[in-house]
Order: sequence, then C-alpha cells, then structure tokens
Amino acid sequence: MRDVAAGIGYLLKGQRWVARHGRWWGFGMIPALITLVGYAGAMTALVLYAGDLADRATPFADGWGSPWQGLLRGALAVTAVAVGGLLSVITFTAVTLLVGQPFYESLCEKVDETEGGAPARPDVPLWRELWISARDSLYVLVRVAAIGLVLFLCGFLPVVGQTAVPAIGFVVSGYFLTAELTAVALQRRSVPQKERLCLLRSRLGLALGFGVPLVLLFLVPFVTVLAMPGAVAGATLLARDLAPVEPSDESDDAEDDDEDDALGSGSDPAHRSDHAIDLGK
Repeated sequence: MRDVAAGIGYLLKGQRWVARHGRWWGFGMIPALITLVGYAGAMTALVLYAGDLADRATPFADGWGSPWQGLLRGALAVTAVAVGGLLSVITFTAVTLLVGQPFYESLCEKVDETEGGAPARPDVPLWRELWISARDSLYVLVRVAAIGLVLFLCGFLPVVGQTAVPAIGFVVSGYFLTAELTAVALQRRSVPQKERLCLLRSRLGLALGFGVPLVLLFLVPFVTVLAMPGAVAGATLLARDLAPVEPSDESDDAEDDDEDDALGSGSDPAHRSDHAIDLGK
C-alpha cells in the first residue's frame, strides 16, 4: 500500500509541477489536443454503433424472448464501449507521445533540470528517437490489444463479465499507461524497454498507484488534455525513483585523481621517503 500511495503522490506532484510552470503546461497540451480530436470522433462512433455491433455479434440470440435478449445485448454493448474506452486510453497516450515526442522530451529534460541529477542528453537523431518510440509503443499496444480481446470475450460471461472484467481492465490499463508515460524519461536514461517493464513489475503498486487514477481521469475527454503535461511530469519524477542517475565515470576518475594527488603531496614521511627511493632508482 505504501507504493500505491507513492504512485498517487507522483501523479499529484507532476500536476503541481506544471501548475508552477504554466508555460510548460500549455506547451505540453498541444500534442494531446491534436490527438483528442481524432479520438473523440472514434469513441462517438463506437457509442452510437455499439448496439448494432452487439446485435451482429449475437445472432444466436435472435429467437430469445424478453428480457434475456435485451440484457445480453445491452451488457455486450456496454462491455464493448468500456473495453474500447480503456483501449483508447492506452492508444491515446501512445499516439500522443509519438506525435509530441519533441515536446515531451523537452518537458522531461526541464523536470530533470529543476529537480537536479539530470541525465546527459542522448546523442540520438530525432528520427531515431521517433522510430524507437513507435517501435516500443507498438510492442505495448499489441500486448494491450491481446489482453483487451481476452477481456472482451470474458465480457460474455454472466455477472463476471460485467463486474470483474471492467475492474481487471482498469488495472491492466493503469499498468500499461504508466509504462507508456515513463518511457520518455527512462529512454533518456538509456533503459531498454524490456528492462523498463521489469522495473515496473518489480514496483507494481507504484505503477498502479500512478496509472489507475490516471485512467479514470483520462476517461473524461478534455481532462485528458489538461492532465497530460502533468502526467508526463509526474512520470518523469517516478522514473527518477525507478532509475536514479548514477555519478558519471569522469567524476569518479576525477575523485580518484584527487585522492592520488592528496596521497602524493601528503605529509606522511614514509610515503615521501619511498617516493624518493623510487626516484633514486
């Protein structure tokens, strides 16, 4: 429970960070606003035609009497909209991060700078960053789509399909949403995707505490746009916890050199006499 509370805390800290840096809040909303327009249209179509989809998916119920036919198809339509909504949360984030890669890279860098201990900027061209981001997002989306299909099929189960399935969907969506949002900051720290997912699994409470409340927020369309910059900022703060920046080798070498200089110029007579013998040889 402590990790869950910490995850919620990072979400709130991210929103507070962008509230204190209003220019970056507006800057981070641009990609989310562009993506929202397309997704609003897609979700509207799903809601309008969910009943028709349910009818076509259950031809075996054509001869059923009332109220069983209506209950089955109504539950299936609700499940389709719920699963579509949860999938849209994940895909929306992935597409927004892809569209806004330069925006969110700059936002992550700014958060690191203000908090201290920023990693070195990766020497990777923009096209390469976009390719890595698209590849990693596709990997996550394939897994989410597979899980979403299983949940959709489980939606046919009486009672369980209308209670447990949506709850499991929120948990799964929260985990993968955290994976998507922390990807920018962890990629800056040269953490490969498989290792990123392992880090999140090792701190599952932290990931769910951050991601599940965000899934609930993202179900409200315009709130997604408002909360997205703070979500990226909070994910950066969370990534700093998962993969803190280690001191650079150069600073370690410099410290070793300083220690060697101190020893060489120290006041230990034995050390000075040994050094003098070596010079005599």
